Amino acid sequence: MSLKKTDLAKNLALKISGQMKAAGVPGRFAQGSAEVIDRKEQRRRDAAAGLVPFACKLPSELVKQLNSRAAAHDGGLNALVAQLLQRGLAAGGEARAQ
Repeated sequence: MSLKKTDLAKNLALKISGQMKAAGVPGRFAQGSAEVIDRKEQRRRDAAAGLVPFACKLPSELVKQLNSRAAAHDGGLNALVAQLLQRGLAAGGEARAQ
């Protein structure tokens, strides 16, 4: 039994759309955002950079403030928190010395 012309066109369209979904985003449009790093590779890169995971529980209002400031910060949330901790620890050490 042969397929109708519309069925052939439908099958071809499904094949093309499947290929487009599997292809991903071309590099020239996303400039490297198509590169997906798995968790193990990300942990290895973080360790090589000297980064250590640090989890703590914070009040929700403080987290909202951090997220709003991090949106405008160049390094994102991680860099913002590191910067604020460094300032706080430096100021805390001076207050104890006096």
